[in-house]
Amino acid sequence: MLIRILREYLRPYRGLIALLVLLQLAGTIASLYLPSLNGRIIDQGVARGDTGYILRTGGWMLAISFVQIVATIAATYLGAKAAAGLGRDLRAGIFARVGDFSAQEVSRFGAPTLISRNTNDVTQVQTVTFMGAAMMVSAPIMMVGGIIMALREDVGLSWLVAVAVPLLALSVALVIRKMIPQFRLMQESVDWVNRVLREQITGIRVVRAFVREEREEARFAEANTQYTGTALAVGRLMAMVFPIVMLIFNASTVAVLWFGSHRVESGQMQIGELTAFMSYLMQILMSVMMATFMSMMIPRATVSAGRIVEVLDTDSTVVEPSTPVSLPSTEDAVTLDHVEFTYPGADVPVLQDVSLVAQPGRTTAIIGSTGAGKSTLLSLIPRLYDVTGGAVRIGGVDVRDAALEDVWDRIGLVPQKPYLFTGTVASNLRYGDAEATDEGLWEALRIAQAEDFVRAMPDGLDSPIAQGGTNVSGGQRQRLAIARALVAKPEIYLFDDSFSALDLSTDARLRAALRPVTRNATVIVVAQRVSTIVDADQIIVLDDGKVVGTGTHDELLETCPTYVEIVESQRSAEEAAA
Repeated sequence: MLIRILREYLRPYRGLIALLVLLQLAGTIASLYLPSLNGRIIDQGVARGDTGYILRTGGWMLAISFVQIVATIAATYLGAKAAAGLGRDLRAGIFARVGDFSAQEVSRFGAPTLISRNTNDVTQVQTVTFMGAAMMVSAPIMMVGGIIMALREDVGLSWLVAVAVPLLALSVALVIRKMIPQFRLMQESVDWVNRVLREQITGIRVVRAFVREEREEARFAEANTQYTGTALAVGRLMAMVFPIVMLIFNASTVAVLWFGSHRVESGQMQIGELTAFMSYLMQILMSVMMATFMSMMIPRATVSAGRIVEVLDTDSTVVEPSTPVSLPSTEDAVTLDHVEFTYPGADVPVLQDVSLVAQPGRTTAIIGSTGAGKSTLLSLIPRLYDVTGGAVRIGGVDVRDAALEDVWDRIGLVPQKPYLFTGTVASNLRYGDAEATDEGLWEALRIAQAEDFVRAMPDGLDSPIAQGGTNVSGGQRQRLAIARALVAKPEIYLFDDSFSALDLSTDARLRAALRPVTRNATVIVVAQRVSTIVDADQIIVLDDGKVVGTGTHDELLETCPTYVEIVESQRSAEEAAA
């Protein structure tokens, strides 16, 4: 998975990476000559007292060091640029893919894990890319070059390289093997912490209202402890690596000095050659350690890459048709033809054999008990979900055959839980129409019965709105969401229980103000409250996912027992409240 991501997302940076490899090559080759030159200074300069040779060779060493420094800095810069570009493109790709998901895929993954995959997981891949650019190019060159240069200095000690390098690689590989499952648990623990934290922040009012702070603290402590335990397990394994590396480093140094001193004593090598050989052995082991350090990061990045690819490879169940059919421009009747819908994994359909026709210029209301499938039915019209049976048509065209943008352009949806974005009143309303004027916004607010409280705000249209609209009341949030739909001037209005937080007088005024605006539009209203839909041209009664009644308010009172029960229950509740 990691290789696939790197191959796909580093393609635009191939030229940059090629230059990086050349710079790494130049810097590494330069560093390989330094120990040899240092040894020559000792053997040919210091031993003979040749100051000129020392200065000349020292000058070459300074020049080579300068080349190495420049190449390393440039390569590090290019590696950082490539890694940052990969992270940017990967985050954009995940965001675009999630943006194409239907409600079904979003529900399957869940918001917390989608957030952590687009942040924490991408960061892991980006980090390993940078480290790979900085280390993995120079490490093999340094190891191979170091072996060659060490053999040039003295073949008799080469068996030390053959022992130390495999011993170091094998020791660290055994530790890394145990890290891989822990890294997967760590990423899952991050998801858990994010989920709990998100729920607590979003539902802080509920937590405080029911005095559940201690329980929520315990829930977070449990998630945090799980993450901490996994991180400690990984940390303990990582802590074993460096003592192992240093043990082998120091043992190799002692071995070189011990066996090399005997060769110097016997005249088989000089002191400078011994110093150079020891430096080359350290370079070889350092390159192995660099590769090992990368190997420690690769398992976690591989797990993260797998989680990222899982999102990127998930196709939306709501797909764009290959040959879209244009929706008619004059007739926008909404028709549900024997519609059936079953949620993934469910045994029983939520909607069964639902048929209705919502005509332009008429208000169609849908009512039913909780869980009857009202909101699900409304979600099928803008293709938040696709039907599993039957068809939904706009103007006689199956919505699955029309372009998604064409369908969405016709619809103004006010969801059951209206959501406002961080910004201002104006920026939220202009989600309906980015080119809307201030006058148009005020007109929409007036119709939605929101003008008074917006004018009372310190900055009017420029007043700030917190994420989710948490700094306004539920009723104000609903009215702003209705105003946002009105700004769009759609041909089809879908109100999903959008008046539930309004008092009866505000509800009545809003419905009266909507009539002239929606005179030529198709209006579908889902409601729990009978008073909201009593004047609807057509009322559809749902019960357990089936249509059990169709008609006006008066007709249903005579023909539909389920509707009569709903009316009587609400009337009884009002009388009890009075």
